[in-house]
Amino acid sequence: MTDLDTAAITAPLTLPSGQTLANRLMKSALSEGLADGDGSPDDRLVRLYSRWADGGFGLVVTGNVMVDRRQLGEPGNVVIEDESRLAEFARWADAAKRGGSRVWMQVNHPGRQANPLLGASYTVAPSAIGMNLPGIPTPRALTGDEIVDLIERFATAARVAETAGFDGVQIHGAHGYLVSQFLSPLSNRRTDEWGGSVETRARFLLEIIRAIRSGVRPDFGVGVKLNSADFQRGGFTEDDSRAVISLITNEQIDMIEISGGSYESPAMMGRPVQSDQTRAREAYFLEYADTVRELAGDIPIAVTGGFRSREAMADAVDGGHCDLVGLGRPTTITPDAARRIIDGIADVLPSRTVQLPLPSSVRTAASQAKTIEGALDLQWHADQLRRMGDGNEPDPQRAIWRTAVGAVRHNGLDAFRSRRGGAASADTKALRKFRFERAVGRRLMNPTVAFAQRLGFGGRLATHLETTGRKSGETRVVPVSAVFDDEGAWVISQHGTRSGWALNVLADPSVRIRQGDEWRTGTATVVHDDDVRARARTFAPHPALAGVTAATFQAMESDPVSVRIVFDRDID
Repeated sequence: MTDLDTAAITAPLTLPSGQTLANRLMKSALSEGLADGDGSPDDRLVRLYSRWADGGFGLVVTGNVMVDRRQLGEPGNVVIEDESRLAEFARWADAAKRGGSRVWMQVNHPGRQANPLLGASYTVAPSAIGMNLPGIPTPRALTGDEIVDLIERFATAARVAETAGFDGVQIHGAHGYLVSQFLSPLSNRRTDEWGGSVETRARFLLEIIRAIRSGVRPDFGVGVKLNSADFQRGGFTEDDSRAVISLITNEQIDMIEISGGSYESPAMMGRPVQSDQTRAREAYFLEYADTVRELAGDIPIAVTGGFRSREAMADAVDGGHCDLVGLGRPTTITPDAARRIIDGIADVLPSRTVQLPLPSSVRTAASQAKTIEGALDLQWHADQLRRMGDGNEPDPQRAIWRTAVGAVRHNGLDAFRSRRGGAASADTKALRKFRFERAVGRRLMNPTVAFAQRLGFGGRLATHLETTGRKSGETRVVPVSAVFDDEGAWVISQHGTRSGWALNVLADPSVRIRQGDEWRTGTATVVHDDDVRARARTFAPHPALAGVTAATFQAMESDPVSVRIVFDRDID
C-alpha cells in the first residue's frame, strides 16, 4: 500500500453547510428492520451502530426511517412522527457518533411499496397505479391535502432527528419509494401541480427539501438519494435524473447519492447489467456520476454500489468521479470496513452474492429469477445486521436456507405483533396468525407458487389444492405443500378448521391436487389425531432439512391439523 492509495479517501470533506466529514468513506443506508413493536430504536440498533461507530467511516447513514407509522415498508421499520420517543433516538445517535463519524438519518415513505401484511388497509401513491409484482395491491392516489401533510411529516422527522443529536438527514428519493414514485412518469400520471413534466413531478422532492431546511439549523446536513434511472421502459430516465439534479442544486443541500433501480427492476440489489468499464471500475453508477459532475456544481456526489477494493475507491475519488464512496453490503460482514481499507488491513473487502441453485437455462428464461435472488440477497445481508444487533458476530458462511427460514420467522412474527404492547390471549394470537397467513396466501403464495410451477418446480413445496366453496359452490384453488405417495397425499392445514379450504373439505371432501403436471382427484379427510409435528418433518426435501422444514411450518401456524387425501381409483 502507498500513500497515494489512501490520500484521496482519507482527505476530509467540507459540505456546503459547513459540516466536515473526516474522510471520503460512507456507510450507506441499509434497512435494518430492528425497531421495537412501537417503531422506536431499541438495544439492537444501539449495538449495531456501536459496531459501525468503530468502523472509521466519515459518514454513517441510517436505514430508512419511516415518517408515517400507517405506511411501513417492512416489519421492524423505525418510525419518527414526533418527540414522544426522543430519548431512544438520542441514545441511537450517541451510539453511532461515539467513534467520531457524522451520522445522518435517512427519512422515507414507502408509498405503493408499503407492505400490505403490516396492517395498513390501503397503500398510497401519486396515482392509483399498481406495481408489477405479485401480491402487491393497487394504491390509492394521494389527495392534495395529503401531499402537503406528507411534506410536513418529512420536515418534522428532520427536526426531531436534529434534536436527538443526528448531524443530518438524507431524503430517500430512489428505489421505487414514494419520492421516486412522484419523479417517475410510470407511477405519477397526475394532471395537477404535482405531475406532468419532470419539473412538476420533482415539486414534491423540492418542497420536502425546502420544508426541512427551513426548520433546522444552517449546519445541519440535508442530502438526497436519487436514482440515475429506474431501468423500466417509459420510466425515470437518466435525462430525467439529470434534470432533477439541475433543480435540486438550486436548493440548500449538502450531498447527492447516486443509486438506481427499484424492487421491480433491482439494479440496486447488486445485479445491474454491467459494461466492461463498469466491471473494471467496480461501481455500478460511476459512469452516470461522470455525466452530472458539472450539473452538481459544488454539491458533493456520493456513489454507492459495487465498490470492493481500495484501488477502485481511491481512483474514483482521486479522478474526480465522485466525492464520497458509499459502502453498503460489505459493512454487513465487515462492520469496520472503512478502517480496514484506510489502515491497509484489507486491500479488498469480502462480499457475498446470493444465487439460487437454478440451471442456466431456467435463469435465462425466467425474468423474475433475478428479482427473487435480489430479495434473498437483501434478506441474507439483513440477517447479518440482526446478528450484530443481537450481540453476535456476522456469519459470512450463513446458508441460504437459513435466510429463507429466518425470513418466515421474522416477517411472520413481527407482522402481527401488537404495536402498543400488552399480553394477547392464545386465541387472539392464533387469530392474528390466521389472518396473516391468509393475507400471505392471497397476496404472495398464490402468485409465487404459480410462478414456480411455470418454471417447472412443482412438488411438495409448491403445488395447488382445488376444493369446492362451501357457500358459493365455485372452485377454489389455494397453494399448499404436499407429500405424495402411491395412494394419495398428505397436506397440513396450518390453521386447522379456521382455514377456508379446510372448511371446504369438511363440507365436501372431493378435491383435486396437482402432482407435477397432472391434476389428481381424490377424497380428503381431516385427521385430528395425526402427529402434525412429525408429519411436518416428512415434508423436507432431504432428511437433513427435516428440522428446518418443521420449524418453518411452526413459524406460520396456529392450530395445525393433518389432512389425508386418498386418490380416486382409475376405472378400467
